[in-house]
Amino acid sequence: MDSLQVSEQEQATEAPRKYSREHSERFRHELHEFIRIPSLSGDPARAGDVKRAAEWLAAHLHALGIKNAKVMPTGGHPVVYAEWMGAGPNKPTVLVYGHYDVVPAEMKDGWNTPPFEPVERGGKIYARGATDDKGQLFIHVKALESYLEASGGAPVNVKFLIEGEEEISSPNLAPFIKRNLKLLKSDVCVISDSGMRAIEEPAIAHSLRGMTYIELEVQGPKEDLHSGFWGGATHNPALALVEILSKLYKPDNTIAVPGFYDDVVPLTAKEREMISKAALTEKQFKEATGVPAVWGDKKYTIRERLSARPTLEINGMWSGYSGPGPKTIIPARAGAKVSCRLVGDQDPDKIYKLLSKYIESITPPTVKVKVTLLTKGKPALIPFDLPEMQAAERAYEKGWGHKPIFTRGGGSIPIVADIYNMMNIPVVMMGYGLESDGLHSPNEHYTIEMFHRGVETAIVYLGELAQLPRKKVRK
Repeated sequence: MDSLQVSEQEQATEAPRKYSREHSERFRHELHEFIRIPSLSGDPARAGDVKRAAEWLAAHLHALGIKNAKVMPTGGHPVVYAEWMGAGPNKPTVLVYGHYDVVPAEMKDGWNTPPFEPVERGGKIYARGATDDKGQLFIHVKALESYLEASGGAPVNVKFLIEGEEEISSPNLAPFIKRNLKLLKSDVCVISDSGMRAIEEPAIAHSLRGMTYIELEVQGPKEDLHSGFWGGATHNPALALVEILSKLYKPDNTIAVPGFYDDVVPLTAKEREMISKAALTEKQFKEATGVPAVWGDKKYTIRERLSARPTLEINGMWSGYSGPGPKTIIPARAGAKVSCRLVGDQDPDKIYKLLSKYIESITPPTVKVKVTLLTKGKPALIPFDLPEMQAAERAYEKGWGHKPIFTRGGGSIPIVADIYNMMNIPVVMMGYGLESDGLHSPNEHYTIEMFHRGVETAIVYLGELAQLPRKKVRK
């Protein structure tokens, strides 16, 4: 790209960037209104609020001049779809994915202020959904508004796919996409639902971990037994459960399930070098988590363990009596929830089968075990040298003010792999949050400066995509 093209591109983005700065306070107030709707997708009692959030967002997009913004049904909570195709057929089309649903939040969880009444304090917005994901998805809404109002149109076509079930593993989104491939047809998908370590260190995630989540139940006697009458000859299900769980890992802190690592794509030297740019020291890890020492496979760095390696975690356990005072029983049952974060090219169904087979093989003959698959999601591993990725890198440099690093995300966004595979387009994960934003935790917050920098970066990214040769954008 020559200097004249650069100058023209910068001029094309300057007017919408200026508009976004002039209307920044209004943007935040509108975000507050959006956040106030308690769209808890996992709570059936809040189904009405989830629908209200979808309708609010569709109406807001419609008011910006996107005439066909609409709420579309799924097998569960609805999807908000909208499109602005004013750039014409010779320009690329960008699909913006996000989610308007949130996880539960109550004052008793440790919130300092009501979780659905946004409060600006110390340069941050405190509220549930502020960063995950209402604040980050709203960035793209405001970026398009800035183009439409300041320039009369955007340099590329833009479609929105905003779901209401991400926090419950998106059970109905993949079928929706499959039914609507023609409607959703695009050249690239951009997602903002991730974070960076520090505001001066923007990050583009090119990988996310998948998920296999199981529940196992150990059955012993037909009912709770008196521990005095039957103890000593009855294998306690709680003890059997602990014995099973203790064999899921080897002494070197690697997962003991045979075949678990077979499909893991090895880290290349270049990838390890890139991951090292976001290195986490043992001191930083202990300060962030409060643990007395770091744990895990010593063949990998802390950051690699957190993002580029698969895991197996015990998420919960239950059995017997836990009320006040004694109750001397042998419980009839014991159970646990276990989740595995997966990396490319691990298959969640295969991991479930391997887990089930192994757990059954190590279960003592004195008890019975049942393993149930609760949820799953495929990992996503996307090349970071794609033109769309490099365009994002330039957008951060110009719009954010710092060159980003490419990282692997430790969490899961279930639909990323589905979009990448079903739609056959690159997925660019441009996170505008901080790792310390407290998503899913009490006092979730979003830095105001990052919200406004995000709008400007999203504006620049659309401009950068418009410069890509069409044959390189269309996959």
